[in-house]
Amino acid sequence: MRILLCGANGKMGRVVYESACNTENVKVVAGVDPYGDNTDFPVYRSFDDVSIEADVIIDFSHPAMLSSMLKFATDKKIPAVVATTGIDETGLNKIKEASKDIPVFFTANMSLGVNLISELAKKAASVLSPDFDIEIVEMHHNQKIDAPSGTALLLADEISSVLEIEPVYEFDRHSKRMKRSKNEIGISSVRGGTIVGEHEIIFAGTDEVIKISHSAYSKKLFANGAINAAKFLHNQNAGMYSMKDILEV
Repeated sequence: MRILLCGANGKMGRVVYESACNTENVKVVAGVDPYGDNTDFPVYRSFDDVSIEADVIIDFSHPAMLSSMLKFATDKKIPAVVATTGIDETGLNKIKEASKDIPVFFTANMSLGVNLISELAKKAASVLSPDFDIEIVEMHHNQKIDAPSGTALLLADEISSVLEIEPVYEFDRHSKRMKRSKNEIGISSVRGGTIVGEHEIIFAGTDEVIKISHSAYSKKLFANGAINAAKFLHNQNAGMYSMKDILEV
């Protein structure tokens, strides 16, 4: 399987390349990145310059590159794994539009474990609501730009899907002097050091607290998840896919 790696010179791009080198029948044949060069494989500054054929695109870049990546993918009929974080509603609509023509794999987190705790949190919420307050705490390294993390929002959305009343997401309480409402999910962000990624869902009830958590200790798990997603996507029909589809296989 020939991979075209978008964001090839970024931190995650380099980790994906290393993981691909250690995966049988997988090879990064080229990259796209407007910054820097790579001596291990050709890296193009834009998709307009790409001249090498590939079987799938893995995108660990920046939301600013999403439009050009999707245009290239749809023009060439190449499946795309979108692993970039911080994509807004406009970007999500572009991904959905592209999925009408090509297979697109999109999830807020490429970790199998994170997607598993998402399912566990949904089950817990369906059992414990409305008697338990729900809070989400996420921690990442001090270089992460977006807050809260896409994964925290993913967890909140999945939990919300099983609640009888749609909750309000509360991101910032410092300006409020009032009691916590029952109809909210609090989401808190911590940024510091080299924390790869930690997410905890807290269900706080009367005289008891239930916690579901996941800790990532290496970026490799996200790279391996993206490569597994690329393998899964390789022979799929056009459409939107996520880690749920892999969990069901």
